[in-house]
Amino acid sequence: MAVYTDITDAELEALLARYGLGEPLAFKGIAEGVSNSNFLLETEAGRFILTIYEHRTPEEDLPFFLGLMRWLGAHGYPSPSPLPDREGEVLQRIGGKPAAMVSFLKGVSVRRPTIGHCREAGQGLAELHLAAEGFPGKRANGLGQSDWIPIFSVLHDEAERLKPGLAGEIDEDLFKLALAWPRDLPTGVIHADLFPDNVFFLDGKFAAAIDFYFACNDILAYDLGICLNAWCFEPDGSFNVTKAQSLVAGYESRRSLSSAERDALPLLAYGAAMRFFLTRLADWGATPAGALVKPHNPLEYESKLAFHRAAKGQLQLFGTASA
Repeated sequence: MAVYTDITDAELEALLARYGLGEPLAFKGIAEGVSNSNFLLETEAGRFILTIYEHRTPEEDLPFFLGLMRWLGAHGYPSPSPLPDREGEVLQRIGGKPAAMVSFLKGVSVRRPTIGHCREAGQGLAELHLAAEGFPGKRANGLGQSDWIPIFSVLHDEAERLKPGLAGEIDEDLFKLALAWPRDLPTGVIHADLFPDNVFFLDGKFAAAIDFYFACNDILAYDLGICLNAWCFEPDGSFNVTKAQSLVAGYESRRSLSSAERDALPLLAYGAAMRFFLTRLADWGATPAGALVKPHNPLEYESKLAFHRAAKGQLQLFGTASA
């Protein structure tokens, strides 16, 4: 989440008139995240989240995202539900950009996840994968393994400016990942961005997942690899094995991993580190001036890439020693 686009009083008034939500009581931008402009809106009818979709969220993908959120809600999964206006329309336009209003969910995200939070997050991820089974929408992962080499082809200079010699290391990583990437693991709808700021907790328990605007069809265990990077590294860059084991155990408490999925997890986490390094590198010098957002430093994920590179595909997840 972030704020790139401002909303005028007249635009807000016109939007509320379409929904019949009463008078606005509070309206403020939400600074977290990097992709879309988000606002917390409180009216006489309650609290809502208003999202304006920016350039990274193609308008043609919005039916998939909004349809998935409605599907998950209908199947009992705690996630934001898009609100239709008086004419039954979910998708709106503000300032020439697509927008939508979704329900407000109670809970808080955590900046320093505990072992318990990691288990809950793993459980919540597996429940998402199960709830999404049967969803008829299809969306390819536009930031998947086959896209990483083309993405990096225009970022070589950025990588060298970030750290001399880094471009060559990334080229080698990309070559290794392309050769070893699994092609026969179970697939389905994945969240693809389940970082701690996209998970809400209440009393230490998983309460909701938000921000589904990278969701797509891909390898289910790849989603777990994304979470291993996002939840299990400490601020000093060290990998917390206990948190990783707890995350995987939480996932398997709802959906068992096959032996092939378990074996592939280190490689999938390696690839997930590459995906987020590349998009953070692209964002680092491209955030618009004046945007209410702070781009994430790509060096965090460069460090995680270095960890996976040194581990040689042997994360210590299940009691085996790292290489």
